[in-house]
Formats: sequence, structure tokens, C-alpha cells
Amino acid sequence: MAPLSAAVLVISSVLVAPSAAADPAQPPCKRFDEIYATGKELCENMWNDAFVYEEDESKAFTMWFWDKTNPNDATSRDLGLLTGNLDVCLLDYFHKDTPGPEPDSFTECQPWKNNSCCTYQTVSSAQKMKEAYGAEYHWDRCGPLSPECERFFVEKSCFYECDPNAGLFRKWNSTVYNPRCDKYAFGYDEAYAKAQVCDHNAWQMFKMPIKASYCDAWLTACTKDRFCASDTGDYFTCAAEYLAVDLAAAELAKKEKELNATMVLRDRLQAEVVDLKASSGIEPGIVILIVVLAIVAGIAVCGGLWLIRREK
Repeated sequence: MAPLSAAVLVISSVLVAPSAAADPAQPPCKRFDEIYATGKELCENMWNDAFVYEEDESKAFTMWFWDKTNPNDATSRDLGLLTGNLDVCLLDYFHKDTPGPEPDSFTECQPWKNNSCCTYQTVSSAQKMKEAYGAEYHWDRCGPLSPECERFFVEKSCFYECDPNAGLFRKWNSTVYNPRCDKYAFGYDEAYAKAQVCDHNAWQMFKMPIKASYCDAWLTACTKDRFCASDTGDYFTCAAEYLAVDLAAAELAKKEKELNATMVLRDRLQAEVVDLKASSGIEPGIVILIVVLAIVAGIAVCGGLWLIRREK
């Protein structure tokens, strides 16, 4: 092997180190009718116990309506959950503090225009709602949905963001909620949360009864569409798995960028080795030793700085 080729080989072996970490697998995608056998399974499995399939529709809520007044208000009163009007938004994420009217531009979630817990900015379009919680929560990660299927995801998003009645089924309501257990709250106490083994939040719903006919219609609309099948089609499990995939992809892109920069450095060092040999007459073996020692020293310094930064 020629001395300069040997130099390039040694430099490359020092600069380029293969990664041993395996990328997480993409969640499986299946047709809706392969994941959910019934509308009951769709409503109850997809949203992690947020909803319950209710066949007695006089005791159930709907995620969409065309009435002039919100029929869910009457359902809340009939169930003894509400007297008078609900004048506070009990869910807390993008929600307003109190329900109220929105401007005429509020068209995507139009049924709630006159009394809404969401702002126009939150629900201005289907795309805005899809992207609101991050790429891991995009409902079309398994490919584009048919318009009739996607419409149900939009309706559910409107319902969750806008309907004041949704807050009546907040999982950790005011009687049990403790901000010291909520990692998103100002009063979060990590030591207390660990000791009490508590993990509260102000946004999660629990077992709100939804009309059986609505759940059935959702499955009918989406039967041939594809969705994440992890954990019987649990939206939140899927989101966690997609997040891991996305983070791994971002790390890979970062490594590829670093590798490209390293290859440029290798080419520059190769040229410098040639120039140094031509101008100084130093033997290639000595040139190789100088370059490699310099590279190793640089890597050691960078590694030390990284460890110090990590410790901090």
C-alpha cells in the first residue's frame, strides 16, 4: 500500500466511527376494521379510556351537531352534572379559561362559535388541529386518510378543544387534582410526585359517554383507511412510539451531517499531507504520526468537553 494511501486509511479510521445503536421500529399500520372490530372498540381503545360507548343515547354526548344550541348542555343537565350554564373551561391545555363567542372566521368548528372553550387560533383549520400536539400525534402517519374518515378526527378535535361539557369528564378534576403531581404545572414538586407515585394533568378526559351511533359511523367512514395498530390502536401509545422514531431519525440526520463534515476534513487533511511531504521532505510515516496524534488529541478534548457538559 502506498504511504499516502495508508495515511488516508489511518485518518479515516480515527475520524469515522460506526454507530451501534439500533433505530426503533415504525409502529405497525393496519386497516381500521383490522384494528377495531366495532365502533365500541374504536371509541374506547383509540383514546385511552377517555370515552365510553353508550347505547342509551339519551345518556350520551355527541362530538358534532347541527342544532342551534349545543345538545350536550342538556345531556349534562339530565345526567345531574350541571345546573344552569357551564361558565368555566375545566380542561386546561390550549383551552380558554371561560367559554365565550368567537369571530365569524371561526368556521372549522362552527357548532361552537357562540360558546366555545377554544380560540380561533387553535382550531383555524384541520391542518392546524392535526399539527397542534406535534408530529407524533398526526392522525395520518400511516398515509393520507379519506376525506370522510379525516372528518371524524377533525370533529373529535373540535369537540375536545371547544365543548365546555368535555371538561366535566376531566380525569383529575378539582376534587383530586394536585399541582404537585403535575409536571406541567407551576407548583410541580418532583420529589413529592415520586414519593406519592402520582402523575396528574389538567388535560386528560376519562369515560365520557359517547353516542353509540356516532362511534359506529366513525368506524364505517374509516373502515378501509389505515391507522397505527400498536396497543389495540391506542392513539397515545402510537404517539410515544412515533416520537421515539422521530427522535432517532433526527439523531441519524445529525450524525450524517457530522459524518459529511468529517469526510470534508479527511479530504483536507489528505491534501495537507501531500503538501507537507512536498514542501518539507518529511517521510510519510512521520507525517501520518503527526496528523493522527493531532486528530486523537482533538477528539479527546471534544470528548472531555462533552462529558463536562453532560455532567452539568
